[in-house]
Amino acid sequence: MRNFIELMRQQGRVEEIESPCSTVYEAPRMASRTDKILFFHDLDGRRGVMNLLSDRRSLAAALGVEERDLVGHLAGMTYNGRVVDAGRLEGGIPADLSRLPVMKHFPGDAGRYFTSGIVFSRYDGVENASIHRMMVLDDGRVVARLVEGRHTHTLLKEALARGEKLPVAVTVGTHPLVTFAACTRVPEGKELAYAAELVGGELPVRECENGVRVPDAEIVLEGYISAEKATEGPFVDITGTYDPVRQQHVIEFTKMYCREDPIYHGILPAGDEHKLLMGAPYEPKIYRAVGEVTTVRDVLLTKGGAGYLHGVVQIRKNTQGDAKNAIMAAFAAHTSLKHVVVVDEDIDIHDPHDVEYAIATRVRGDTDIMVVTGVRGSSLDPTRLGDGTNVKVGVDATMVMGREDEFRRAEWV
Repeated sequence: MRNFIELMRQQGRVEEIESPCSTVYEAPRMASRTDKILFFHDLDGRRGVMNLLSDRRSLAAALGVEERDLVGHLAGMTYNGRVVDAGRLEGGIPADLSRLPVMKHFPGDAGRYFTSGIVFSRYDGVENASIHRMMVLDDGRVVARLVEGRHTHTLLKEALARGEKLPVAVTVGTHPLVTFAACTRVPEGKELAYAAELVGGELPVRECENGVRVPDAEIVLEGYISAEKATEGPFVDITGTYDPVRQQHVIEFTKMYCREDPIYHGILPAGDEHKLLMGAPYEPKIYRAVGEVTTVRDVLLTKGGAGYLHGVVQIRKNTQGDAKNAIMAAFAAHTSLKHVVVVDEDIDIHDPHDVEYAIATRVRGDTDIMVVTGVRGSSLDPTRLGDGTNVKVGVDATMVMGREDEFRRAEWV
């Protein structure tokens, strides 16, 4: 992470905050007002960073590709990076969360939350890595939101069924591409291999005392998830609204490892970094799925759609039905997607005015809008019904084949 921050410094994308700053509301509020990386030199007496991956330009820089090639590059990944055993993790001390500048982001939050912590787990030979928000209960425990059916929750159920706890290690302050990999749905157990591929082909990992393997990080918290539960929430999620309060599992930390003068990484809930990490990992998945039914050019999950619920897909039509097939492929690839617009190659999907122009001039409401009812959507969408179902809308904003001259805009040669 330190190398990436230095790279961003060289590009003039880091703002140094030298004056003292509070972890309660102040730092999060500052992060909401800029897309620059904020480096806090005195975050309640500690060092911290926010907005590490707040835009696509930063993600492209981390990958070493042009921003315009970002989705295509990610769509070509094969999850085959080399994970290298670098030995045991040494030098730990008893866990003490009071030593870390964990933030309280909004007045309605139930408490201080870890928002960038990657939960690495390992059970019965199977590994997983994913980000879970974690509310601090005391100096050694947090309560984590474990989404039912996701891999961490599945491994926990297996461990509890055998009367055992699930060993975990939480990292804070990893390279942003490792964080990105942990946010991506990959084949089972491939998160570390994917991270290795993203960073250039190889990723060293060290083993904690409980057997869990972790990559380089500023902070590592080692412990176990048990059957114990506690109240989790309220907490602001991706839409900027409060997620429901739930009973969730407790993680008890037994040990912590820190680099000298560690840099704490905080992600602002519903901020640009949160939206990018939630949505951008699905863009290559949609890209590949649409590529199975037509010629795909680009995919974007829009910032206005919370970076997660709204998508725009750019295609080159080969047959008149391609746009509607692309709509169905996009919904299948990203089941939380609520509204998707499919456009032609001449529309800039990163310009919302251009996308609106396509809707205004190329859509007939009676033939070009698909409405699908009674389908599973995102649990984060406030419009969902009590059974979790919702409505999806697909918009074919492409030109009618054979009549392209009637739709093309005038341009200078």
